[in-house]
Amino acid sequence: MKEKLKALNKPIRFGNIGSGAMGMGVYYQSIITPNIECSVLSDLDINKAIKCAETFNKAYRIVENLNELNDCIDQSILAITDNSNLITECELLEAVCESSSSIEDAAHYCINTLESGKDLILMNAEVDLAFGHYFKKIADKNNLIVTSCDGDQHSVLKRMINDIELWGLETILVGNIKGFLDIYSNPDKIKPEADIRKLDYKMATAYTDGSKLNIEMALIANNLSLRTQKPGMTGYYTKSVHDVLGLFNLKEIKNSGNAIIDYIIGAEPGGGVFVVAYCDNPYQQFMLNYYKLGNGPFYLFYRPYHLCHLEFTRTLIEGVIDRSPLLQPIGKRKTDVVTYAKKDLSIGESLDGLGGYSCYGKVENLEEQNIGLPILLSDGIKLKRNVRKDERISLLDIEYDKSSFLFNLYSNSMDTI
Repeated sequence: MKEKLKALNKPIRFGNIGSGAMGMGVYYQSIITPNIECSVLSDLDINKAIKCAETFNKAYRIVENLNELNDCIDQSILAITDNSNLITECELLEAVCESSSSIEDAAHYCINTLESGKDLILMNAEVDLAFGHYFKKIADKNNLIVTSCDGDQHSVLKRMINDIELWGLETILVGNIKGFLDIYSNPDKIKPEADIRKLDYKMATAYTDGSKLNIEMALIANNLSLRTQKPGMTGYYTKSVHDVLGLFNLKEIKNSGNAIIDYIIGAEPGGGVFVVAYCDNPYQQFMLNYYKLGNGPFYLFYRPYHLCHLEFTRTLIEGVIDRSPLLQPIGKRKTDVVTYAKKDLSIGESLDGLGGYSCYGKVENLEEQNIGLPILLSDGIKLKRNVRKDERISLLDIEYDKSSFLFNLYSNSMDTI
């Protein structure tokens, strides 16, 4: 891929929205990768974008309009702005990477990016799950690429499964390895750990309470038509990833005809992802045993790491040059992450969304009746009844406006609300 980049007559120019932990990483990768140029950084807090540039000793210019942005790009000077719409409208950019942690603002930016003729790389898993189906409709209509970004668990799993199925094996179980889980975590409880890791408190909470894990697994499920055996998956505690072959009833899963998503907690190697695949061919079984993968017919494959921003550039190259998306929703939505109460909640109380004090998310198979409130649409939503701790919150339990921007966009992504 580096040779392919070096052969380009001009760099791939893109804009990056969001300058937090992931946005800073994306920018750094653009600095060290040949013929990849992040031309503009944006953040509602412009000081974050400035800090990003200064961390890597890069000259920059603050811009307030398209003419100023275009001048910077022509002179190969990094532009910085607090107006992300400048990125989406700029005709000198080939692609946009959405790296923020927002949902509503990010949805606007993503739609504007695609409607203005640029490919879209989604480092933002939340907006990806909530509205990815709609983004794909726009992208397909305009012959553009929209794709989840490599480096996060769902995308790393997709690459693994692409290989496994090319080898002729059948995917049975797609899994995540989580180190720690506290579904009742909140921004106050997580603050010391978040400060160490330089993470936003709500985002760190979403990692810890399992909501982000469920979002990642829903994304891969919606690409591969996978299911969960129960809301929130099973989540076995175990010592080693190799225990997976004995923890799940793989024969039953295989016979059901429905591959599943799930996860394990606390297992060595301490992070990463895994896939269980099936093969009953005697020759292939003999060879897989020779290759130290066991007798079969179920085989464990795992990757002990995912490297987030380090893996970003490959997605950009495949999208812009090869016109090949890594991961996007296929067909109708199969799963979503539904809102559950972290504590007893009262009628009239407003939820505070992903990574907050009031709720966490569990992935569910979508059913026609009693649709759950998507965790990604829950911020600011008012309850119509009292809800007990750990109780599921459905659309029947809330006050909401179907015609609001977020719910209307979600409906266009799903056609069932």
